[in-house]
Amino acid sequence: VYMEIQETCAKTWMKIFMRNELNTPTVEVFWNIGTLCLFGISLYMMLHGNNSIDAGTVIAFISYMSLFSGPITQVAVIIQQLAQVSSNLEQIFDTIDYPVDIESKDSGVELKDVKGQIDFENITFAYEDDINVLENFTLNVKPGETIALVGPTGAGKTTVINTITRFYDVKNGKVKIDGIDVKDATLASLRREVGVLMQDPFIFKGTVIDNIRYGRPEATDDECIEAAKTIFADKCINKMKDGFYQELEERGAGLSAGEKQLISFARIILKNPSVIILDEATSSIDTETENLIKKAMDVILKDKTAFIVAHRLSTIRDADRILYIANKGIAEEGTHEELMKLRGLYYSLN
Repeated sequence: VYMEIQETCAKTWMKIFMRNELNTPTVEVFWNIGTLCLFGISLYMMLHGNNSIDAGTVIAFISYMSLFSGPITQVAVIIQQLAQVSSNLEQIFDTIDYPVDIESKDSGVELKDVKGQIDFENITFAYEDDINVLENFTLNVKPGETIALVGPTGAGKTTVINTITRFYDVKNGKVKIDGIDVKDATLASLRREVGVLMQDPFIFKGTVIDNIRYGRPEATDDECIEAAKTIFADKCINKMKDGFYQELEERGAGLSAGEKQLISFARIILKNPSVIILDEATSSIDTETENLIKKAMDVILKDKTAFIVAHRLSTIRDADRILYIANKGIAEEGTHEELMKLRGLYYSLN
């Protein structure tokens, strides 16, 4: 099936390419034919005694006509490009018009002074109908507790944390923050109180300091710099040519994975959320940066409720509880030392 689709796409693009390449020659051929016809008609009229036209008039007329040749050729090219763009615009408008699955209630509760109590009450979640990723999942997290989630790929680790931020809504059950169902909270306040750092954070076009400021748009330059210092990112940033005012390309072209993560950690510090989620945040960085981030995590997670999804077990050894997610729920639970003594699923990861 893949090869058939690929072959169809290749043929379609070849047709588009051929039409693009034929545009200019086709216009020029018809233009030259028209010019020859004009010369022929003019010559015929002069030879048959038509005194209203002479060679100078014909040459002047042809010269003026030649001025239109370039623009007409460009119009043909633009029409072809518009035909291609229209299909892309259709996809863009389809995306814009796509119905919103998760909306904030008009009478939603504004989350304030969040302590960080998180409760998952018998939640069931499925990306596809009748294929549950989580079933009757129950977990109670105390304020300030650090929870690490480990397990095989596709077991539901990221799904658990995505239900907190309402990136997805659960099929059954409830997810609560400080006793308030996340569905009853306004999306703006919910996502203000929860800070998320993904494996591949997005870097926007602009200066380093402006990228940090995305954590809290009204923050001053000094506050952004202080946030970077808090997680030891200032040394890395000051090595850049213009330091905090270094211009960055979109998606952070030229930055290492570690540098992107440190800038994103600074955003989290500046935002100062009540709940912090780290989803594979240290999976693609070097050892030196990982050591910096370990030190930073001691600062970031202090007095915060935190969820850490990780494959590098070195980053979660000090978690208050480690959950091994498998078979649509919690297969093992405990501290690092307790789970190692069990010699079960978690032990096999070490």
